Amino acid sequence: MKKARFPRTVILVAAFYLVAAVSAAITQQNWEFLQVYIPFFVVIAAVVAFMHSRVNFSNTLLWSLTLWGALHLAGGLVRIPDGWQYHGENQVLYSWWVIETWLKYDHVVHAFGFGTTTWLAWEALRASVQQRLGRKLYPSMGMIFLCVFTGMGLGALNEIVEFLAVLSLPATNVGGYDNTCWDLVANMVGCLFVAVLILFRG
Repeated sequence: MKKARFPRTVILVAAFYLVAAVSAAITQQNWEFLQVYIPFFVVIAAVVAFMHSRVNFSNTLLWSLTLWGALHLAGGLVRIPDGWQYHGENQVLYSWWVIETWLKYDHVVHAFGFGTTTWLAWEALRASVQQRLGRKLYPSMGMIFLCVFTGMGLGALNEIVEFLAVLSLPATNVGGYDNTCWDLVANMVGCLFVAVLILFRG
C-alpha cells in the first residue's frame, strides 16, 4: 500500500505556530512549555505523522488536530486582556473563565482535543479492518466505546505528563486536584460528543 503524505499546508501551519510558540516561551522564560509541552507536542506530531502514513487520515481530522495544537500552545502563552475573569495566578488563555465559574478555556480545549483523538481512533480502527479484512467497517456501540476509552486514556496520559511537570519544575500553571478532575470530565464530554457524531454519521 502506498504511504500517505501529510498535506503541505498542514505542515506549514503547524511549523509556523510551533516556531512562534518556542519564541514566545523563550521570551517569557516559560520553562514549563519549553521543557514539557513543546517536546510532547513534537512527539505527538511524529506519532500522528507515522500513523497517517499507514492509515491515511482524512484532511478534516488532520486540520482538527492542527487546530488543537494551536489552541493548546496558545493557551499557556497568550496573555488575556486586563478585566477578563481568570482562575489562578497566570493571566493566560488557559486560566480564562469563558463562562465565569462554569466553563474555562482549558475545558473547551480538553473537550475538543480528546474528542478529536476519539475520532482519530475511529479512523485508525476502520482503516485497519479495511486493510486486513478487505471489508468496510461501520460503527457499532462496542467499537465506538473502544474509541471513546482510547480518547479518555490519552486524556489521562496528558494528565500524567502535567503531573510530571509539577514534580520536575519549580512553578507550573497545571492547577490542583480539582483542575485535574475537571480536565478529565471535559475529556469525557468531548469523547462522548464525537462518539455520537460517529454513530450517526459513520
